[in-house]
Amino acid sequence: MDNLYDEDVIAWAEQQAHLLRTGQWSQLDIGNIAEEIDDVGKSEKRELQSRLCVLISHLLKWSHQPSRRSHSWRGTIKEQRIAIQRDLKICPSLKPLLSNAAWLNSTYAHARTSTFVETGLPDLPTCMPWSIEMVLSQEFLPG
Repeated sequence: MDNLYDEDVIAWAEQQAHLLRTGQWSQLDIGNIAEEIDDVGKSEKRELQSRLCVLISHLLKWSHQPSRRSHSWRGTIKEQRIAIQRDLKICPSLKPLLSNAAWLNSTYAHARTSTFVETGLPDLPTCMPWSIEMVLSQEFLPG
């Protein structure tokens, strides 16, 4: 089974689903199934962090480049907020990340770096200047 997992993960997944549905418990590849289940959680966390990075980056640009504000930036901000709220509704176990200072600091640092690389703005705050509630609020736009 390890060979199939390594050679064609889709075929492996279909095989494992069939084995589960037909109750062939002894044939299951438990180790790789557990790994794939863990990866689902990691993937959801990465998606939340990615969306939050995009959102924070656009808020930083909005705040520090007022002359360049656009409907596109506003649209991206709105779109990311909606997507984050949807993700939190679908996976409520992600919510504690939003109160995890280390995770938020890491997310902000990534967004700050990304914004600097894109814009060259030298004066971006080293710490997130807004609360997570402000960042996620549909009404909030800095400055």
